[in-house]
Amino acid sequence: MMAAEAISLIDRLPDVRGELVADASLAPLTWFRVGGAAEVLFRPADADDLAAFLAGTPDDIPVTVIGVGSNLLVREGGVKGVVIRLGRPFMNIEVAEGACVRAGTAALDVAVSRAAQEAGLAGLEFYRGIPGSIGGALRMNGGAYGRETRDVLVEAVAIDRKGKRHVLTNADMRYSYRHCGAPDDLIFVEAVFQGTPGDKAEILARMEEITSSREATQPIRTKTGGSTFKNPEGRKSWQLIDAAGCRGLKRGGAQVSELHCNFLINTGDATASDLEDLGEEVRARVKETSGVVLEWEIRRIGIREGEGA
Repeated sequence: MMAAEAISLIDRLPDVRGELVADASLAPLTWFRVGGAAEVLFRPADADDLAAFLAGTPDDIPVTVIGVGSNLLVREGGVKGVVIRLGRPFMNIEVAEGACVRAGTAALDVAVSRAAQEAGLAGLEFYRGIPGSIGGALRMNGGAYGRETRDVLVEAVAIDRKGKRHVLTNADMRYSYRHCGAPDDLIFVEAVFQGTPGDKAEILARMEEITSSREATQPIRTKTGGSTFKNPEGRKSWQLIDAAGCRGLKRGGAQVSELHCNFLINTGDATASDLEDLGEEVRARVKETSGVVLEWEIRRIGIREGEGA
């Protein structure tokens, strides 16, 4: 991909303390293990480095933020502009006053639930069932097993495209099902969650129940992207997909999971187009059989192979 263009793009970017990489493959950073390259990949050294970078980056350069890639499909044509990935400097987790947990947005959801359990704080067990990071949970009101991020979030810290820091309350996030109404240009760097004092053994037992349920019902040991489609109001996507005859459906190296048919799987040699096209075929079949239009939950970014910028 466009190595010369990537070098010229780096020349237009401000100096950083973190890492800037031209023409960086994104496939290894996603759970599907498919997709093209970022024109430039930026891993900031800390929140101040991120803020300075954003403040100094020209407005015409696109900026895309990714997390651990658990709910992400990168198209083969790659992603123009700068892709930002928050890493280890944003993985801090600490128990705060008032039975709260403060976490950087690169922290894994499961790590936050574990930290809360070890501190004897209940209410965050559901994060054990979400295969992603806190940044993704904030951006899409991540939830599982009867609870959502909006049920536990106290506040979130974000940096805007101008490098300005913002502190958002739960209400500021304007949450709804799998949706956050906060401005799209905000990059979340930290969050505070409210727990309640509880018995460590009981909290751990609940987390183990969630783990067992996931292992029994979801293809978690495959190259997958988690839930593919949002549940329509009052319905379950997997039931609609199953009723449309899509369980086990294949397109190239992509397959609808036999175990849980709201999951797409890379069976080994799938392309991003295989996975996206299979998803669109599922949507078409569900619409034909039930009249319901499924909405993608997996985030799809980048340019399809053969398409222009």
